[in-house]
Amino acid sequence: MLSRTNAAILPDTATMRTLMAQGLVVSVVLALFGSGVATAQPAAQSAPNAAPAAGIPGAAPLPLPRPRPKIVAPPSWIATLWSEPKTFREAAGEDFKTSEVTSEPSACRTRLEKFAVVTPMPRLIGPGSCGGGDVVRLDAVLLAAGKKIEIKPAPYLQCPMAEQLALWLRDDAVPLTAAAGVLQRLETYDDFSCRGRNRKMTGKVSEHGKANAIDLRGFTLEGGRYIHLTDIKADKPLREAARQSACLRFTTVLGPGSDGYHEEHIHLDLALRSNGYRICQWDVREPPPPPPPKVPEKTPEKPAEVAPEKPAEVAAAPAEADEKVAVSMVSPIEGVIPLPKPRPPMRGGKRKSRDGFHFPFNLLR
Repeated sequence: MLSRTNAAILPDTATMRTLMAQGLVVSVVLALFGSGVATAQPAAQSAPNAAPAAGIPGAAPLPLPRPRPKIVAPPSWIATLWSEPKTFREAAGEDFKTSEVTSEPSACRTRLEKFAVVTPMPRLIGPGSCGGGDVVRLDAVLLAAGKKIEIKPAPYLQCPMAEQLALWLRDDAVPLTAAAGVLQRLETYDDFSCRGRNRKMTGKVSEHGKANAIDLRGFTLEGGRYIHLTDIKADKPLREAARQSACLRFTTVLGPGSDGYHEEHIHLDLALRSNGYRICQWDVREPPPPPPPKVPEKTPEKPAEVAPEKPAEVAAAPAEADEKVAVSMVSPIEGVIPLPKPRPPMRGGKRKSRDGFHFPFNLLR
C-alpha cells in the first residue's frame, strides 16, 4: 500500500529516469561526433603532405631532399696529416734529389759551424709540403774571447736561415745592445711547425712549415736585464736599430702593426718572392704622452652667516564686522610676506533649500 509520501516521490523518480536516459543518449552522440572530428582532422592535415599513390594521373611529384653542400677540399698538407706516406717519394717530396744524399756537410753548414754551435738533423719529412733538407738545430752563436750567445729554445731551421740569424746576432744585435749591456741570450718563440699561415687551417703553408722562419721575443743582457722587442717601454733607439738591420737581412719582417698576429713577437723568414719583393712591417711604438696634470679645484668659500632680521611689528588692524584681521609673517630672506586676504562672508545668511531639500553645496552649478 502506497503512502502519501511514496505517491509523491514516484512521479519525480520516473521523471529523473527519463532525464537520465536522455542525457545518456546525448552524451553517446557527442562522443561519437567528437571522435569522428578528432580522427578526421589529422587526416585532413596530413593529406597535403601525403605521398601520392603510384600510377595516379595528375598526382603532384614528391619533393626531393636538398642537395648536400659541397665540401671544400683542404690543402695538401692538411689532407696528409692523418695518413702515412705510401712511398719514399711521397714522404721525401718532389724537390728531393737522391744525388744530394751524402754524409758530407753542405757548404752552408761548413760556414756555419765556424761561428755557431749547431746540431745537424735528418731530413724533415712531411706531411704534405712541410719539411725540408739541410736542417740544423742552432744552439748558440760564438763570439770572441770564448763568449757566446745562447738561443733558447734552440730553433730547428734550414741552414741558410740559421746562418742569417747567426750573422744578425753576431754582426748587428751585439753592437746595437753594447750601450745597454753585454748580450747573453736570445729568446725565441716559434720555429719549425707544420701549419698554415697565421695558424689558419685553410691557409697556405707557412714558412714555419718549411723550417725557413723564426719568431723572436727579446734579448737578455748580462746581469739579467731583459729587452722585449715589442715592449713600448723598452729603449726605442735600440728597437729602431734592430728593425732596420733585420729588414736589410731578411726578406720578411713582421711585428706590431702588421696584421694583428705579431703584436707580441717579431717574425723573420727568407721567403722567395717574384722580383725580389720584400716585406718590412714593424711599427716601433712608444708610450703615449702622459696626461696633463690635474689642476686642483678651488673649494668654494662659505658665505658669511647673516643674522636673521627681527620681524617688524605689525600694527593692529582695526576690527571690522564679519572680517578677520590679516596677520603677516616675516621671512629672513624675502622680508615680510603678507598672508592672503580672508574670504568675504556669505551674503544673505543661510542658503535656502530647493524644493524642501537642503544641499551642502550647489551641485547644479
